[in-house]
Amino acid sequence: MKSSVNLKWTGNMSFETELFGHKLVLDAGTDNGGEDKGPRPKILMLTALAGCTGMDVTSILKKMRVKIDDLQIIVEGDMTEEHPKYYKSMKVIYQFKGENLPMEKLEKAVSLSEERYCGVSALYKKAIPVTTEIQIV
Repeated sequence: MKSSVNLKWTGNMSFETELFGHKLVLDAGTDNGGEDKGPRPKILMLTALAGCTGMDVTSILKKMRVKIDDLQIIVEGDMTEEHPKYYKSMKVIYQFKGENLPMEKLEKAVSLSEERYCGVSALYKKAIPVTTEIQIV
């Protein structure tokens, strides 16, 4: 299976694309010559990881009949100081809310996502350390 995106330069440091009917604008901040019209490209790497594993985890928990009231996924990226700047590690923090949540099932759902289903996590783990923390709040 092949995927592609088509980014169109819209002037200065800004680019635009349409993904499945959703417009996305990328831009640099004003401190880097942009106009801050949209997010920076690298931060979308963290967003992709959170979204990929989040969709997996909620789907798996539904199949396990575990009802959660809320799920927040925080992905922290530790970036290098020198150019080319890139994330040298990431940490995924899952914050679950709900009544009587079984930790063993939460751990199983997260593990299945990270080790079997989430392609973003699989790719990142080939290049950098990706750690996990599960919290019930």
